[in-house]
Amino acid sequence: MTLRIGNASGFYGDRFDAVREMLTGGEVDVLTGDYLAELTMLILGRDRLKDPSAGYARTFLRQLEECLGLAHERGVRIVANAGGLNPAGLADAVRELADRLGLPVRVAHVEGDDLTGAYPGSLTAHAYLGGFGIAACLDAGADVVVTGRVTDAALVSGPAAAHFGWAPTEYDRLAGAVVAGHVLECGTQATGGNYAFFQEVGGRDLTRPGFPLAEVHEDGSCVITKHPGTGGLVDVGTVTAQLLYETGGARYAGPDVTARLDTVRVRQDGPDRVRIEGVRGEAPPPTLKVGRTRLGGFRNEVVFVLTGLGIEDKAALVREQMTRALATRPPAEVRWELARTDHPDAATEETASALLRLVVRDPDQEAVGRALSGAAIELALASYPGFHVTAPPGKGSPYGVFEASYVERGAVEQVAVLPDGRRVPVPSAPGTRALEPVPEPAPPAPPPQGPTRRAPLGHVVGARSGDKGGDANVGVWARSEEAWRWLAHTLTVDRFRALLPETADLTVVRHTLPNLRALNFVVEGVLGAGVAAQHRFDPQAKALGEWLRSRHLDIPETLL
Repeated sequence: MTLRIGNASGFYGDRFDAVREMLTGGEVDVLTGDYLAELTMLILGRDRLKDPSAGYARTFLRQLEECLGLAHERGVRIVANAGGLNPAGLADAVRELADRLGLPVRVAHVEGDDLTGAYPGSLTAHAYLGGFGIAACLDAGADVVVTGRVTDAALVSGPAAAHFGWAPTEYDRLAGAVVAGHVLECGTQATGGNYAFFQEVGGRDLTRPGFPLAEVHEDGSCVITKHPGTGGLVDVGTVTAQLLYETGGARYAGPDVTARLDTVRVRQDGPDRVRIEGVRGEAPPPTLKVGRTRLGGFRNEVVFVLTGLGIEDKAALVREQMTRALATRPPAEVRWELARTDHPDAATEETASALLRLVVRDPDQEAVGRALSGAAIELALASYPGFHVTAPPGKGSPYGVFEASYVERGAVEQVAVLPDGRRVPVPSAPGTRALEPVPEPAPPAPPPQGPTRRAPLGHVVGARSGDKGGDANVGVWARSEEAWRWLAHTLTVDRFRALLPETADLTVVRHTLPNLRALNFVVEGVLGAGVAAQHRFDPQAKALGEWLRSRHLDIPETLL
């Protein structure tokens, strides 16, 4: 018995037509959509300040207006976390839509995640719930289930638990579904999107990858695939990349189960089919994660263009001028970054130019607005030769801060609001286990010695990186046993820091996942206060892995 679960959204703003594509492209039993990210919660929080009835992903409602009849006709159940901060409001809106369309659709929602009242000063504070609230709604006959802040993987584990009747203590099965959900959650990242080896998939159309499906089995194993004829590809590499995305150690903790990523086994199971099996699970930790957002203050920036000769001296001059101009009321935080995009003897003015970025932050909008704008513009005729900026600074915009904390499970009362209006409490996990690091496994045998050549790391390994609050992860994997032996012995924490100097003063933790031939590096604090604070050039660390792959080191010629 197989449950086919498809995904039609990896973030708020993903491909609008994906819901229709998934409903018409092939067989699917449950269609999920992930609309919530840390930044999205902040955006929805600001929406709710303007309109208390807002707070959910309106795109989802527009997608249903086109496709709810199609889903009902085909018997596809829909589960999405598009409820955001207001799942009850979205559920009501879906009911009104169904009535207007004349469809007998049963709608339910999950609530209880909102803890904002317990965190003064927070714009939003929401606990990450698991999948059993979703399961209760489906067991009661719901055709559409909307939730607030659940884990991304709960969108898959909840329907699987309902379909197969899993008990809360069947940890291996639940863990398998969580892993399947983690692969699906970011949509086309599992089918060739953002893939390190995209240049090597000859004959495959990566311009419009199809969205992924998981064929989940009763024992918790699954096959990742996609609808026939859709773009992209599903292979061990694309699935491994997504397994490593935004994870930490070997224990992947969730509200219902802790999945052991070091037990995951993947293998090709035919064209565009990858089997995931062997996943072991453990009791979840005794606390639930709470994601909190707040307004951190105001942010502004100006980018000075430095052209031709004397780039460093030009940068030093304008930096000194701006420092003096802002001395009366300096912003609370000032960051300068010089990007040497210039080339010697360049054939175009743009390629002869470097970019000097000044970013300021302060609780007071005036300190980053008019003061910065005036100081920069007044230098137009009084600074380095060739002075100009990419755009004049504005008045400053608010930025957000994401913080994670943890609460005892008893502080959170998850409730499934069924199609008939009944409110059913969802019990917490029957058992828990403290989250502890998995001991580092024994390394593989060292690779044989031989001649080496200086080359980019990415000629041998793939990588994918992403954000978790203020931290970033960089997952790196090898595609052969020989390359894995070399990678495991070569890419130490010290080597990682040397290759990425921006991490040199930060805490970097390496985790080893031999079954995936992978290393996962967690870089603590590299993103400051999270994506909404735009702490660095790449605020979500999406390209950190590609930077690592571009760095050169001595690589055995046999691997090249």
